[in-house]
This record gives sequence, C-alpha cells and structure tokens, in this order.
Amino acid sequence: MVLWRGHPLEADGQHHVEWTVEEDIAWGHNTQAAPLAAPGLWQDGDRIVLRGRLDLTEDSAAVLEVGESQILLDLAAPPPEPVDGTWVELRVDADGVALWPVRL
Repeated sequence: MVLWRGHPLEADGQHHVEWTVEEDIAWGHNTQAAPLAAPGLWQDGDRIVLRGRLDLTEDSAAVLEVGESQILLDLAAPPPEPVDGTWVELRVDADGVALWPVRL
C-alpha cells in the first residue's frame, strides 16, 4: 500500500510512524470535500486515498488529521476559504507516500 522506510525486518508489528506525502494539496485536482466525516485510508488503483480533517496553517501549509495521525502537507495553491476544518479526501500517487518509524 505505502512504502516502509524502516529496516525491512522491522516492518511487522505496531509502530509510531511519521508520514511523508510527496504530492502537494491541489483543491479540485487531488483534494475534494469528503462525502463522509470519518477518517479513512485505502488504495484505489495506483492512488492512496486519505480521508481526514483538513486544518490550514498560517504559513501556507496544511495538516490532515487522519484518526490519531497528523500529516503535514504543502499547498499547490490556496484552497477555497471555507475548507479549513472540513473533512476532505486526498488522492495521491501510492509511490509518493511513505512511513518512517519513529522511536519515542
């Protein structure tokens, strides 16, 4: 589903991870309003779909909250004003999504 960036022998089990999403948010292109207000993660062909709550930051970036995870994202262009705090679906190339193990 997504690339594991830790040691291959340590992939099994539960981990704290940091998400990396290479694609910027482009409203109407790879990001749209979600039909359901619930977190989600699934694969759709060669795309990964992340459903979560989008929060815009003051420095022209965004945070997508997917369950207990927060994914920092860049914006290709400013999204429409009313999307801050709303549920969205982000569809990105599966090869551009990775998980990095984090030791706490």
